[in-house]
Amino acid sequence: MSLNSHVEALKTKHKVLSDKVEQLQRSPGVTDTEIAELKKQKLKIKEEISKLEETVS
Repeated sequence: MSLNSHVEALKTKHKVLSDKVEQLQRSPGVTDTEIAELKKQKLKIKEEISKLEETVS
């Protein structure tokens, strides 16, 4: 897998998590802990994307 395709895959994964967080925030019965965990995953992916994009530049 090339670096660019890896970055694109991470961006897709980030978008999916973002959509899921938004959906869960509107859903009753979802704990803040569950949402916080997804947000942590999003942040880790975002950081990895940034590092990889700096490598390309």
